[in-house]
Amino acid sequence: KSDSDTYSCDIGDAQTRAKLTVQEAPVLFKQELQNEEAKEGKQVRLTCELSKPGTPVKWMKGDTVLYASEKYEFKQHGTVAELIIRDVKSVDA
Repeated sequence: KSDSDTYSCDIGDAQTRAKLTVQEAPVLFKQELQNEEAKEGKQVRLTCELSKPGTPVKWMKGDTVLYASEKYEFKQHGTVAELIIRDVKSVDA
């Protein structure tokens, strides 16, 4: 996308110009989330893999956006995004 711009070719007094527009490829899931089971009090790690590294990820539980806290930790390494849920309870299902 950063290559989008106007390019020119000059030969003396003559010049030609062209505009290049680069369309970003859509971000897709290479690996989707998998169902997990855990015992109360344990820690669970949910992982998905994206087609493009560094893509911002928003984690949600139902319709509620999750934020980093003592309960939830987010990690992202290249194309892999992880949600760590600590001390799971039945309400976390």
